[in-house]
Amino acid sequence: MKWHHVQDNWPAFYEAIQDKWPEVDEAELDEIDGDQRAFIAYLAEVTEQDAAEIRDELREWLAGEIPSDIVMDPIHDNHSIKLSSKYVNEGEDEFNDDARFGDDGDDEEDD
Repeated sequence: MKWHHVQDNWPAFYEAIQDKWPEVDEAELDEIDGDQRAFIAYLAEVTEQDAAEIRDELREWLAGEIPSDIVMDPIHDNHSIKLSSKYVNEGEDEFNDDARFGDDGDDEEDD
C-alpha cells in the first residue's frame, strides 16, 4: 500500500496502527490527521526510537496489503463504487441495490 491509502482513510487505520505500535494514543492520532512527518515524529517519541528506525518500520508496514477492514470501510467502498460507474449502463445509478442483478423478470419454472 502507499501512504496516500493511509492518509485518505486515516481514522480507519487506527486499529492497524495500534496493532503495530501499541504505544500510540488515539487522541494523538486524531491530531496527526494523516500527516506522515508528524506520525514519524510521534512514533519516534513514544517508542523512544530513532526517526530513521521508525521510517524503516513504516516502510516495512506499508509494504503489506491494505487490511480488509480498511477496504470495507464505507469511505473507501463508496469511492470504489464511484470508480465503477464507468461500467454501469447509462441511466442506471451505481449506488442502486444490485439484489436483482441478472433478474430479467423471467419467472418461468423449469420443465
